[in-house]
Amino acid sequence: MSNVAKPKGDLSRAFSEDGARKTHVGGQALLEGVMMRGKYNWAVGVREPDGGVYEESHDLASGRAKNGWMYWPCVRGCRAMVESLVLGYKALEIAALHAFNEDEEDDADACSAAHPSACDPDGEAPAPGPDDATFSWKDDFGRPDTMIDALGAQRSLEVVSEPVPAPVASAAAASESAAKSDGDAVFGKKEMAFSMVLGLLMGVVLFIVAPAFITNLLVGEYDAHTLAWNIVDGLLRVAVFVFYIWLIGRMSDIKRMFGYHGAEHKTIHCYEHGLPLTPENARQFPRLHVRCGTAFLIMVIIIAILVYTVTPLNALISAWGVPDGAPKLALVIAARIALMPVIAGISYEITVRWAGSHPENPLVKVVLWPGMQMQYLTTNEPDDGMLECAIAAMQQVLEREELEAAKAAAAARGVQA
Repeated sequence: MSNVAKPKGDLSRAFSEDGARKTHVGGQALLEGVMMRGKYNWAVGVREPDGGVYEESHDLASGRAKNGWMYWPCVRGCRAMVESLVLGYKALEIAALHAFNEDEEDDADACSAAHPSACDPDGEAPAPGPDDATFSWKDDFGRPDTMIDALGAQRSLEVVSEPVPAPVASAAAASESAAKSDGDAVFGKKEMAFSMVLGLLMGVVLFIVAPAFITNLLVGEYDAHTLAWNIVDGLLRVAVFVFYIWLIGRMSDIKRMFGYHGAEHKTIHCYEHGLPLTPENARQFPRLHVRCGTAFLIMVIIIAILVYTVTPLNALISAWGVPDGAPKLALVIAARIALMPVIAGISYEITVRWAGSHPENPLVKVVLWPGMQMQYLTTNEPDDGMLECAIAAMQQVLEREELEAAKAAAAARGVQA
């Protein structure tokens, strides 16, 4: 009879193998990359089409000195959620810029290949005229040779073409003319902002409005069945959320993003265990992590049921004489949206501040269990290339923190002297 112990699953290992060095560094999976955030800066590591890893780092503007109230309990959860959305948007913008740009040839080859008559005899593009000196969204939006990067800097995109037969060339010229007339535009900052706002609106409709509408059909008026209404509404939101994550997880790009999510977790595990940050060391750790934001999202849904139940919404309905049907449902939905900051603040204190600091507590395991289960959907096993991107981002954050620690130590020695 074999005495070989059955290997632990990722869920058990995530709790039992949580590193002794609890780091405040968190991260986010991107399109072909990872973003890591520390005390002083946030950084991205993005896999470029040529196989290299693009690295970029930006300082964090800490508001503790000016706005200490933003770090109060519950309030800090709302601040963290907003900051995560903003930084996530910026990081995704950088990733999209560098992950999907094809390799560019040098200026002379690009100019002579795409516009032979526009180059001087030396193969260089002519100096820009007055009309090309500056960029403006009003005048230049939609030009295929210009785009704006994540920091607002103008970048020139070179168009490289290959020799084609004459019939094909004429057809290509015709299609190019048609495309220009249709107004092909680059995906710039305004489009990213629009897509972010649209995504938030769709999230409100999908996870708040639609479940409330269905619950109203199934249960009846809110004030007549308050507890049952909130429970059914909460279960519907959980079901919609799980189905949505499962559905998008079937897409190839999202599958790879979930792999980068796993790489982020393994890299943080590796650091928390005090090992050198290498793909070989990180690979051995579970892809789940007790301080993942997925647990926060699930906790938001659970806490929402409790907050909505104790909120005296029925008193407002009675005091204002809100009629049954659409007006009452609209009030319920508006109250749910208005209470989201409160729910986010409470959820942050439970999942991040308390549970994340005491993973060995049996009660914590119960609280985090739903979110840990969701990580089986939101993470995949990463390859070494994904781990390299996560490590690159992590190292930029750690190097900055080591630099700041050295500065603080030098300042302390100066004061003592």
